[in-house]
Amino acid sequence: MTKVRLLPQDEYMHPLEAAANFNESMYFNVFDRAHNLGGWFRLANRPNEGRGEMTCCIYLPDGRVGFMFKRPERRDNDAFDGGGMKFSVVEPFWELALTYRGKLCLLDNPQDMSDPSTAFRKNPSVEAAIDLNFMGISPMFGGEPVNDDGSQIQQKAEEGFARGHYEQHMRGRGTIRIGTEIYPIDGLGLRDHSWGPRFWQSIYWYRWLPMAFDENFAMMVSIVCRNAGEMHAGGMVLRDGQYVMIRDAKISAGYDENHCQTTLDVKVRTDEREYHVTGKVKSLIPLRNRRQTPDGESLVTRITEGMTEYVCDGKTGYGLSEFLDQIVDDKPVGM
Repeated sequence: MTKVRLLPQDEYMHPLEAAANFNESMYFNVFDRAHNLGGWFRLANRPNEGRGEMTCCIYLPDGRVGFMFKRPERRDNDAFDGGGMKFSVVEPFWELALTYRGKLCLLDNPQDMSDPSTAFRKNPSVEAAIDLNFMGISPMFGGEPVNDDGSQIQQKAEEGFARGHYEQHMRGRGTIRIGTEIYPIDGLGLRDHSWGPRFWQSIYWYRWLPMAFDENFAMMVSIVCRNAGEMHAGGMVLRDGQYVMIRDAKISAGYDENHCQTTLDVKVRTDEREYHVTGKVKSLIPLRNRRQTPDGESLVTRITEGMTEYVCDGKTGYGLSEFLDQIVDDKPVGM
């Protein structure tokens, strides 16, 4: 028997495991519909590989995207603090804070990031300062699956994506300064926290759609395909302060000439009812992760990150559409 465990101390750092690909990461997004402004932020520690990962992505009202990725040196798992970004837990399950001091590459055409070295070379980088405070608007969703006696479940590290993982819808407020431009932001979003062995190539493809319409109505819809034929749909709907579990979901997408999502049609079923959500991608940046296997095979994962306008039940909200695909024969497998 297994159960899912989530404790207040899970908001903090977890013991370092022996797996070479051990990862602990935290992520936030926030979207201010009134100002057509949004962003997402991620820190990861991979101390057994001697490095961390820092990603900062800002969708500006005029269509530009400010982006930065770094791999700072990291040989411990003591804090989320690297590459100019820092996350702090103010009160577990309720309030967290985020700061960033560093440069952002300003992209007039975010599609440039499909070739990162060229994108960073041809586009200007400017100093940025970001200060955000996040407050929970929902319960917690997820945790760490453990054995019935509370002991840890043994995993194959080479197949790992996360030992534990939880999410929460939030309100984010603060300021974003990029060069001489200052943007106040007050919006809704979602955060997550994961720990355990991770390879981005452990999942064949997934579709992850976090969205929020107001403080009483939000969703996270996901479809995960572990291999070419095994899919799992899930997520949750926030209604009046409580999460209702998603039992089934179907996501259809329209694509552009770069195989990036442009429109979404989402059907969601809970025990209480069905939801129909449509989405229009407002701004998108393509990212990638590359890894070489011990036998020399080169693996490429593409992750497209779209700031998306969603409509459901007559309400308009904002959120993200994140599509992860392994690339086979130069095409994303999930299409």
